[in-house]
Amino acid sequence: MPRYDTGLVIGKFLPLHKGHVAMMRAAKAISEHLYVIVCHTEGYEIPAETRRAWIERECPRAQVSIIEHDKALDSASPSMAQQWANLTFSHLGMYPDVVVSSEDYGPAYAAWLGADHIMFDRERARFPISGTQIRENPRGHWGMLSYGAKAYYAKRVVVLGAESTGTTTLAMDLAKRLGTTWVPEYGRAFCEGKMFSGDASSWNEDDFVHIAWMQNASEDKLAETCREFLICDTDAFATSVWFTRYVGGRSERVEQLAEDRHPHLYIVTDPDIPFVQDGTRDGEHIRQWMHSYLLERLSATGREFIVVRGTRDERIDQSLVVLKCQTFCQACEAQPS
Repeated sequence: MPRYDTGLVIGKFLPLHKGHVAMMRAAKAISEHLYVIVCHTEGYEIPAETRRAWIERECPRAQVSIIEHDKALDSASPSMAQQWANLTFSHLGMYPDVVVSSEDYGPAYAAWLGADHIMFDRERARFPISGTQIRENPRGHWGMLSYGAKAYYAKRVVVLGAESTGTTTLAMDLAKRLGTTWVPEYGRAFCEGKMFSGDASSWNEDDFVHIAWMQNASEDKLAETCREFLICDTDAFATSVWFTRYVGGRSERVEQLAEDRHPHLYIVTDPDIPFVQDGTRDGEHIRQWMHSYLLERLSATGREFIVVRGTRDERIDQSLVVLKCQTFCQACEAQPS
């Protein structure tokens, strides 16, 4: 295979899947400098910046940019090749030496750019998938998604509750039953880390901003490894509620970290089990108040939630009934309350 100075891959990447990634890596292997262009126009569901970030994560040595184009150019027909070549030159300010694609438009597009063309897996023999197939059924093609696309399509389920109400146990149980990833509570590790510092009971807004930010980061990273569901033991929204509990009032900074995050479902654990003192808990006397306040804040912010009660197995079953109903049964009328 010849080596080229500049290579080009162009596409919508709606979403980015393993076939796209393999094609880019093959293009980089034969190009000193690889350019990847993300096409975007009105009506595309996934933001262009999101797709660019996915590509940069998978192909960090590529130079990735975005072309905003008229909807009339939203076509893979070879008849549009000259217009796309002109737009590409205007965008890059140069002509690439080689174009790598897996579409019928590739040879004509490359010819108008004066570049060689290399066809990659046109018959989808190595990677039997397309963006259309994934958009129609992400769950059915989960194994073909890129890491970033998995995080995008993941159904995030947050387990939260007052102290000693079984949230961590339920989060781990659900992840095990669903065969997926779970996100531990960062705030607990932070709290335990300062246990012997002499000011373990001292909290301020910066602490909670840090906890919420780290919880978000952990969630987003672990979402890349999940299987459809991502089970979260608390989240940034819950952190904002705990701020009220330990500091008092409301924190705009913490709430901003939760504002644009919309989990598929919140599962609230009822305080109907005995309180267990683990050496860090101090909220037995306000468990019912905390439970009621969580429900109040969830309702006020329009978040979907259910409350689970009873034994460990009963809580698992109650959660799975709702999750499977929401995911697999389009005609089912059951919704979180």
